[in-house]
Amino acid sequence: MKYAGLLVMPAGFFLTLAALVLFADATRRMAFVLCGLAVVALGLGVVARGHMPVRGASR
Repeated sequence: MKYAGLLVMPAGFFLTLAALVLFADATRRMAFVLCGLAVVALGLGVVARGHMPVRGASR
């Protein structure tokens, strides 16, 4: 799953950049920028969860 998170984070980044370039209306631009940042945050959460050790696993 951590690899999926690593793929999602750049997608959110490029969504944010595309919103800044494509939308002239400030309201739509801000909505898409917030969505892009949320996608980046979700990707970061997936990566973090992928690196956590499994509970109950003994070494």
